[in-house]
Amino acid sequence: MHLRDLTQFLNELNENNNRPWFLWNKPRYDILRAEFLQVVTDVIRELGKFDKEVAACDPKKSMFRIYRDTRFAHDKTPYKTYFSAGIAPNNKRRPSHGAGPTYYFHIERDGKLLFGAGEYIPPAPRLKAIREHIVNDAPGFSKMLKNKHLRETYGSLREEDGKLQRPPKGFDPDHPLVEFLKLKSYFVWVEVPLQLNAPDKLVPQLAQGFKDAFALVTWLRGVPNVAQEE
Repeated sequence: MHLRDLTQFLNELNENNNRPWFLWNKPRYDILRAEFLQVVTDVIRELGKFDKEVAACDPKKSMFRIYRDTRFAHDKTPYKTYFSAGIAPNNKRRPSHGAGPTYYFHIERDGKLLFGAGEYIPPAPRLKAIREHIVNDAPGFSKMLKNKHLRETYGSLREEDGKLQRPPKGFDPDHPLVEFLKLKSYFVWVEVPLQLNAPDKLVPQLAQGFKDAFALVTWLRGVPNVAQEE
């Protein structure tokens, strides 16, 4: 993928975030989107080598639209200034769609690459199920957190996505994992500079990053699916 062209386009879009400019430059966007689709396709192929559950994902359905949903937003600019994708079994990449653990990455206009995996702000029933699974499988959860590859690449679960001040209702405030029970997301991610001069390294970098998060993905897949039980 032509990463310099992509970041240049996104920077220009940031300065001209309006429909006339976008329509005038849509041929550029179409080329970049096709190149990004190939990246997603290649990433799914590499993921399938160690995670068979996402091997059959549709790359087109894994890509997020560049068009923003402005219905309830204060910011009414119509376009996102990054390219992004989420990869999950059965192409369910959104928490509200019962996605479960998802691999996610995006490329920002400032030349940054963000990638990670897990469950980002899952719905209340799913969040409760994850917390209950932590209690019921405390040894397995603790073992996952100590996974060498997960720790070396991501550190620990991110707290920036929200954390309760107090333990969630119905859970033991003295539980040894209570700080993790307070989390609102169970996700790991890291942000690094894009290697603009080495676009061929992007797919291997993402594949390795996702593989390093596989311990978390595997543990989350063991959480009982409340949606199927109802």
